[in-house]
Amino acid sequence: MKAALHPEFHTDAVVTCVCGNTFLTGSTLRELKTEVCSVCHPFFTGTQRIVDTGGQVERFRRRAAARTVPR
Repeated sequence: MKAALHPEFHTDAVVTCVCGNTFLTGSTLRELKTEVCSVCHPFFTGTQRIVDTGGQVERFRRRAAARTVPR
């Protein structure tokens, strides 16, 4: 077996969400940043939001409305 093969595991890694929530977990990194967590995720908050990346939702709706002949 090779010595020092596995990375160091930190049991007190800090996870920071963009909403401001922080919590501790175990990881090979000391600090993690995430975009959603259980405090701000729509499933846990009960809110619904559509994340429109570059107008993809609107483009789909236009294509669906323009389609007249069903397949």
